[in-house]
Amino acid sequence: MTDVYVYYFLQTGSNGVKSVSNRRATLETITGLGDAMMESQIVVDHTEVDGNGFVRGHEVDESHPTDLMWSQIASLERRAKSRDNEAILLSKASDAKANYLLALESRELRKQAKRLRAQRLDSLTGGDSGHSDSGQLSDFTDDPITG
Repeated sequence: MTDVYVYYFLQTGSNGVKSVSNRRATLETITGLGDAMMESQIVVDHTEVDGNGFVRGHEVDESHPTDLMWSQIASLERRAKSRDNEAILLSKASDAKANYLLALESRELRKQAKRLRAQRLDSLTGGDSGHSDSGQLSDFTDDPITG
Protein backbone atom coordinates (compact mmCIF):
# COMPACT_ATOMS: atom_id res chain seq x y z
CA MET A 1 0.00 0.00 0.00
CA THR A 2 1.51 3.25 -1.11
CA ASP A 3 0.10 6.68 -1.67
CA VAL A 4 1.78 8.47 -4.55
CA TYR A 5 1.91 12.22 -5.17
CA VAL A 6 1.35 13.20 -8.79
CA TYR A 7 1.38 16.55 -10.59
CA TYR A 8 0.68 18.21 -13.90
CA PHE A 9 3.77 19.75 -15.43
CA LEU A 10 4.78 22.38 -17.96
CA GLN A 11 6.43 20.83 -20.98
CA THR A 12 8.13 22.56 -23.88
CA GLY A 13 6.96 21.47 -27.32
CA SER A 14 9.11 21.16 -30.43
CA ASN A 15 8.01 24.69 -31.38
CA GLY A 16 9.38 26.05 -28.09
CA VAL A 17 5.94 26.80 -26.66
CA LYS A 18 5.23 25.65 -23.10
CA SER A 19 2.01 23.76 -22.42
CA VAL A 20 0.45 21.92 -19.51
CA SER A 21 0.71 18.13 -19.64
CA ASN A 22 -2.45 16.12 -20.32
CA ARG A 23 -1.76 13.67 -17.51
CA ARG A 24 -0.29 13.91 -14.05
CA ALA A 25 2.97 12.17 -13.24
CA THR A 26 5.32 11.57 -10.32
CA LEU A 27 8.11 14.04 -9.64
CA GLU A 28 10.63 11.39 -10.62
CA THR A 29 8.98 11.04 -14.02
CA ILE A 30 8.65 14.78 -14.54
CA THR A 31 12.39 15.34 -14.03
CA GLY A 32 13.79 16.07 -17.49
CA LEU A 33 10.34 16.43 -19.08
CA GLY A 34 9.41 19.80 -17.68
CA ASP A 35 8.58 21.71 -14.51
CA ALA A 36 6.12 20.31 -11.98
CA MET A 37 3.11 22.46 -11.18
CA MET A 38 3.19 21.97 -7.42
CA GLU A 39 -0.29 23.45 -6.93
CA SER A 40 -1.75 20.58 -9.01
CA GLN A 41 -0.57 17.92 -6.52
CA ILE A 42 -3.02 15.14 -5.70
CA VAL A 43 -2.60 11.82 -3.90
CA VAL A 44 -3.42 8.57 -5.69
CA ASP A 45 -2.97 4.90 -4.92
CA HIS A 46 0.15 3.26 -6.35
CA THR A 47 -2.09 1.06 -8.54
CA GLU A 48 -3.24 4.20 -10.38
CA VAL A 49 0.28 4.94 -11.67
CA ASP A 50 1.71 3.08 -14.66
CA GLY A 51 5.25 1.76 -14.96
CA ASN A 52 6.36 5.04 -16.53
CA GLY A 53 5.13 7.14 -13.60
CA PHE A 54 2.02 8.58 -15.24
CA VAL A 55 -1.51 8.33 -13.85
CA ARG A 56 -3.35 5.54 -15.67
CA GLY A 57 -6.64 5.91 -17.44
CA HIS A 58 -8.42 8.60 -19.30
CA GLU A 59 -7.92 12.29 -18.81
CA VAL A 60 -10.34 13.97 -16.41
CA ASP A 61 -11.88 17.23 -17.51
CA GLU A 62 -11.28 19.24 -14.36
CA SER A 63 -13.46 22.05 -15.67
CA HIS A 64 -16.44 19.77 -15.00
CA PRO A 65 -16.66 19.35 -11.21
CA THR A 66 -18.76 16.16 -11.40
CA ASP A 67 -16.11 14.43 -13.54
CA LEU A 68 -13.40 15.51 -11.12
CA MET A 69 -15.46 14.29 -8.16
CA TRP A 70 -16.01 10.90 -9.80
CA SER A 71 -12.26 10.53 -10.33
CA GLN A 72 -11.58 11.50 -6.70
CA ILE A 73 -14.21 9.05 -5.42
CA ALA A 74 -12.66 6.19 -7.39
CA SER A 75 -9.18 7.09 -6.13
CA LEU A 76 -10.34 7.25 -2.49
CA GLU A 77 -11.94 3.82 -2.84
CA ARG A 78 -8.77 2.33 -4.37
CA ARG A 79 -6.68 3.80 -1.54
CA ALA A 80 -9.11 2.34 1.05
CA LYS A 81 -8.95 -1.08 -0.63
CA SER A 82 -5.14 -0.98 -0.58
CA ARG A 83 -5.25 -0.37 3.17
CA ASP A 84 -7.73 -3.23 3.63
CA ASN A 85 -5.42 -5.56 1.71
CA GLU A 86 -2.43 -4.45 3.77
CA ALA A 87 -4.41 -5.00 7.00
CA ILE A 88 -5.19 -8.56 5.92
CA LEU A 89 -1.49 -9.23 5.41
CA LEU A 90 -0.61 -7.61 8.75
CA SER A 91 -3.27 -9.55 10.64
CA LYS A 92 -1.29 -12.67 9.83
CA ALA A 93 1.79 -11.02 11.34
CA SER A 94 -0.33 -9.84 14.30
CA ASP A 95 0.77 -6.20 14.22
CA ALA A 96 -2.30 -4.88 16.05
CA LYS A 97 -1.38 -1.19 16.11
CA ALA A 98 -0.56 -1.01 12.40
CA ASN A 99 -3.66 -3.05 11.58
CA TYR A 100 -5.82 -0.64 13.62
CA LEU A 101 -4.31 2.41 11.88
CA LEU A 102 -4.88 0.89 8.45
CA ALA A 103 -8.51 0.09 9.32
CA LEU A 104 -8.99 3.62 10.63
CA GLU A 105 -7.52 5.18 7.48
CA SER A 106 -9.61 2.89 5.28
CA ARG A 107 -12.78 3.90 7.11
CA GLU A 108 -11.93 7.60 6.81
CA LEU A 109 -11.16 7.31 3.09
CA ARG A 110 -14.53 5.62 2.57
CA LYS A 111 -16.27 8.38 4.55
CA GLN A 112 -14.58 10.96 2.32
CA ALA A 113 -15.76 9.05 -0.77
CA LYS A 114 -19.30 8.94 0.64
CA ARG A 115 -19.25 12.72 1.22
CA LEU A 116 -18.02 13.33 -2.32
CA ARG A 117 -20.74 11.04 -3.70
CA ALA A 118 -23.36 13.12 -1.88
CA GLN A 119 -21.81 16.37 -3.16
CA ARG A 120 -21.70 14.96 -6.69
CA LEU A 121 -25.33 13.91 -6.48
CA ASP A 122 -26.26 17.39 -5.24
CA SER A 123 -24.43 19.06 -8.11
CA LEU A 124 -26.01 16.73 -10.67
CA THR A 125 -29.55 17.08 -9.34
CA GLY A 126 -29.33 20.64 -8.04
CA GLY A 127 -30.74 19.39 -4.77
CA ASP A 128 -29.76 18.60 -1.24
CA SER A 129 -28.91 14.95 -0.65
CA GLY A 130 -29.52 15.47 3.05
CA HIS A 131 -25.82 15.30 3.72
CA SER A 132 -25.14 17.75 6.52
CA ASP A 133 -21.47 16.92 7.07
CA SER A 134 -19.14 19.88 6.79
CA GLY A 135 -16.95 18.08 4.26
CA GLN A 136 -13.86 18.47 6.42
CA LEU A 137 -11.19 15.89 5.69
CA SER A 138 -9.37 14.21 8.55
CA ASP A 139 -5.69 14.67 9.18
CA PHE A 140 -3.79 11.43 9.81
CA THR A 141 -0.75 13.11 11.32
CA ASP A 142 -1.80 12.39 14.90
CA ASP A 143 -1.60 8.85 16.20
CA PRO A 144 -5.11 7.87 17.38
CA ILE A 145 -3.65 5.45 19.92
CA THR A 146 -1.03 7.61 21.62
CA GLY A 147 -2.48 11.03 20.76
